[in-house]
Amino acid sequence: MNAHENHRTFPAVLTALTGIAFPYGEDDGSIDYEPHDAFLSAEETTEWFRAWTANDELDGDAFRVFGQDGSGGFAAFWLVRDGRPLEEQPVVFLGSEGDTGPVAQDLASYLWLLADGSGPFEAVHYPGRESRPHAELTALAERYAPGRRRPAAELVAAAGAEFPDFEDMIFELCR
Repeated sequence: MNAHENHRTFPAVLTALTGIAFPYGEDDGSIDYEPHDAFLSAEETTEWFRAWTANDELDGDAFRVFGQDGSGGFAAFWLVRDGRPLEEQPVVFLGSEGDTGPVAQDLASYLWLLADGSGPFEAVHYPGRESRPHAELTALAERYAPGRRRPAAELVAAAGAEFPDFEDMIFELCR
């Protein structure tokens, strides 16, 4: 069994996101995010990561993909904190056009990012975006991550400060 095998259980809160309508195409609060109801399989993740990096020597073992944007960019847990539960792993975005970055320090931060009106795409492309609170996502974040509320811009900045070399590390893997 590999070091990340115990991180295959899909969190209930991510399943709950599939029942929420994300406002897309609305000028006042669009979130380009499509939640999945399960992680991509290990095989699918490896196939995607190899295609994304053009590096057939890699596997996708360090990622658990759980959502995407409309163009096919993926939101994933990045399993970089050894021995820590999945919910404490950072959330990253790897876009279909090579755009990438850390978007949240952990699952609780990710829920508040969404509640504040930003998805993983917006976190990478518009990290200082103004708050656009979403009532249903706020209720979900309050249920699963009480007391952790912060504006999306702060959450994205904190993730970037903790993982400043993520983008460089990913691009070093590319061929």
